[in-house]
Amino acid sequence: MGLKIIVLAKQVPDTRNVGKDAMKADGTVNRAALPAIFNPEDLNALEQALRIKDKYPGSTVTLLTMGPGRAADVIREGLFRGADDGVLLTDRAFAGSDTLATSYAISCAVRKIKKFDLIIAGRQAIDGDTAQVGPQVAEKLGIPQVTYGEEIYSAEKGKVSMKRRLERGVETVECPMPSVVTINSSAAPCRPRNAKLVMKYKHAQTITERQNQSEDYIDLTQDRPYLNIPEWSVADIESDHEMLGLSGSPTKVKKIENVVFQAKEARHIQANDEDIEELVKELIANHTIG
Repeated sequence: MGLKIIVLAKQVPDTRNVGKDAMKADGTVNRAALPAIFNPEDLNALEQALRIKDKYPGSTVTLLTMGPGRAADVIREGLFRGADDGVLLTDRAFAGSDTLATSYAISCAVRKIKKFDLIIAGRQAIDGDTAQVGPQVAEKLGIPQVTYGEEIYSAEKGKVSMKRRLERGVETVECPMPSVVTINSSAAPCRPRNAKLVMKYKHAQTITERQNQSEDYIDLTQDRPYLNIPEWSVADIESDHEMLGLSGSPTKVKKIENVVFQAKEARHIQANDEDIEELVKELIANHTIG
């Protein structure tokens, strides 16, 4: 039997280009001022999901993302690489959500999807580096979780078997399904876009995107329903408004800084034992090490 896999993906600001307009007055990220990209470790997660799909015929991969309308780009990117469909959680009430509010919204959306065997997510997003959403989703759904995954070996007979990459080594673990798995950046990179899939899904859009098209726009979703990217609001996922957005987020970002490292002093040493020993003694003497 095929597996139903949900991949949690996020469109994140490119943190390599943080400028003075990166933050709003309320302490939230000004996403409109920053280039948006597919969160890197979520691409690793997508690859693991696609490998399971390849291994077990009949399996499907659904992308689930939360964000403004432009986050639909993440779903299209996933479709181009082999995902079957996707859902965009978008509503002004989601704005400003921290990990607690985000995981609550995602868990409500997963309950709406109902049937699933695996939820796979990247370990963390580069805009927050918290690594909290995946585990929090598992906790809210009341299902097991395996974090720091590097490779999923199998997902059969009600269990998922995988390798975890930890600080001091690796583990091979088994976990009952349904469960949540988070994937490290050390996992296999995601496969590139497939040309046939790009041609198939290049016109995939949300209803909001279709409504904003020009008058001569032809809606292809009538004949090709797979081109419709569903949009779910707060009402659609039957969630508590007070547990979302800023009202449901105890975490507040006060300030963000773009730190540029500058070398004030540089010292060159030769690759020989004498120079290295002298440097080590100096570092020990000034308490840099030791």
